[in-house]
Amino acid sequence: MAAEAGIQLDLLAASGQGGRVTKADVEVYMEALANAPAAAVAPSASTGAAGAAAASTSGAWTDIPLSNVRKVIASRLLESKTTIPHYYLSVDVNVDELQAVRAELNAVADGKYKLSVNDFIIKASALAMKDVPEVNSSWMDTFVREHHTVDISVAVSTENGLITPIVFDSHLKGLATINENVKDLATRARDGALAPAEFQGGTFTISNLGMFGIKNFSAIINPPQSCILAVGTSEKRVVPDETSENGLGVATVMSVTLSCDHRVVDGAVGAQWLQSFKSYCENPMKMLL
Repeated sequence: MAAEAGIQLDLLAASGQGGRVTKADVEVYMEALANAPAAAVAPSASTGAAGAAAASTSGAWTDIPLSNVRKVIASRLLESKTTIPHYYLSVDVNVDELQAVRAELNAVADGKYKLSVNDFIIKASALAMKDVPEVNSSWMDTFVREHHTVDISVAVSTENGLITPIVFDSHLKGLATINENVKDLATRARDGALAPAEFQGGTFTISNLGMFGIKNFSAIINPPQSCILAVGTSEKRVVPDETSENGLGVATVMSVTLSCDHRVVDGAVGAQWLQSFKSYCENPMKMLL
C-alpha cells in the first residue's frame, strides 16, 4: 500500500509490535495527506512546521500549518483517548533517600556520569515491571501479550512534537548505563536523528514534567502499551514523624500518577505496581541488588 501510494515507510508512525508498520498506519497517513492542503504537507516526518507552508496571519490570529508529525500525534492520541478505557492511580513518594544515594553516587563518579532523578525512576519502573509483569503487557484485540523484556519509552519534547525514544532492556541495565542511554537518545531525538526502531514500540512509557514545576498530571496511554507513568515535581512537605517531639517532620515528596488500560490492568494490579515502584524509590539501595 505504501509503495503504491509513493509513501516512504520511515514517514509512518508504526503502531505494530516491535515497530512494525500496519495497514492502519498507512491508512491514517494517507487520510491525513488527503485532508490537508497540498502546500501544508511537509516533505518528511522530521521536517516539521519549518518545511510546511508558511503561516497565515491576520490581525486577530495566526494559522500554523500542521506538520506530518503533529498530524500523526493528534491521530494516535485521539485514538488512545477514545478507544482505551483509562483510569488513574496516584501516590506520593518520599525521595529523600533516593536523592541522598544519587548525590553519593555522583560524588564518586569522577565525571564519568551525572545521575538524574529520572534515571532512578526508569530503573524503579523496570524493576516494578518484573515484580508485577501484568503491567508490562499490551492489548492485542483478541489476546493480551505479556512481554518478557522491559523496554521503557521516555517522553522527550522536540520542536516537531513529542517523541518517545526507548531504553531497551531497562531491567538489565545499571543506573549509569540508563543515564548514558537517555542522554544520547534525547539529544538525537531533538536533532531528528533517531531511527524508527528507536522510538516505535516499547512496553511502558514515562512522562516527567517535574522540571517544569508541575505537581501532578494524568498522561494519555501510548498504545499498544497498557500503562504510562506521569511524574510530577519533588517538593518539601510536612509529614507525620513519630520520632519527632511534635509528631511532624519535613520530607521531599514526589507525586506520580499511573494511567492504566482497564482492559489489561485491573485496579488492584495497578496498585500493586505502584507499591513496588514506591518501595524501590524509597529504598533505592534495593535497585543495586
